[in-house]
Amino acid sequence: MEATQVRPISVRWRVMSLAVLNEGREDDPEGDPEGYLWIPARICAAVQVEHGHEALGRFYDALWASRESGGSYDPVAGFAEVLAHAGLPAELARVGTSDAYDGALRASHAEGYGLVGGDIGSPVLAATAPDGRRAAALFGPVISQVPRGEDAGRLWDGAVLVAGTPGFHTVKGPPQAEISGPT
Repeated sequence: MEATQVRPISVRWRVMSLAVLNEGREDDPEGDPEGYLWIPARICAAVQVEHGHEALGRFYDALWASRESGGSYDPVAGFAEVLAHAGLPAELARVGTSDAYDGALRASHAEGYGLVGGDIGSPVLAATAPDGRRAAALFGPVISQVPRGEDAGRLWDGAVLVAGTPGFHTVKGPPQAEISGPT
């Protein structure tokens, strides 16, 4: 998470899954009739259970780095490479095709979903104040370009500010290619 480079943020990763979110729906908003979305979600759940939240963050970062570089996406071999790159046992890729961690996956998903509820997806951002109370929780921000450096810090600051505002509910807008100034 880029904002951790410029803000004193301690990230605690959780697994949320579009496969779990859409389970039982008659329509398939993700276009995933073969259930491919279960594979990375199950691997994430196994990483979280077996190796903790920090390892889950490493796996997530490695997964996106691999995707950006055109990495392999064989359901087992591709994820084995990503796991190894994250310093995790490559054998965990095999759990992607089993239901061994589905309970943990559903529990983690329910925890994140419960923070915001409603018609949401992923990511869910939740911030905790230094005194331990929940300072903010929201679905998002959903972005198509990753901000770097201070831009990431400002996005973090704004998201926490908005989400922590009493009565806050929703912010939505079209993707912006570039913001050129106040409107």
